[in-house]
Amino acid sequence: MEETKALLLRIYIGEDDHIDGKPLYKHLVHYFKQKGFSGATVFRGIYGFGKKSQMHSANVLRLSYDLPILIEVVEQEEKIHSILPEINEFVKEGLITLEKITIIK
Repeated sequence: MEETKALLLRIYIGEDDHIDGKPLYKHLVHYFKQKGFSGATVFRGIYGFGKKSQMHSANVLRLSYDLPILIEVVEQEEKIHSILPEINEFVKEGLITLEKITIIK
């Protein structure tokens, strides 16, 4: 079994977050692709709340469209650290986390 050390970058934002008129999650995925990252995945939450304690739900009866969005990127430590200042500028009200991981292929 081959093992490689890497970082897991997680970015928590809202579905309504935008940059230059484009959804922030799309902007970030295109940014990672442009920078040559191996991949990025976007998850749309169905229920949750953030630091403002406002509940967000995918319930059809509610008009909450600002659902939680999670973007995950697995990449080498140096590559992630090189783009963190820009990511921090893009993500105005979200949460950015890093976690050391082991990739097993």
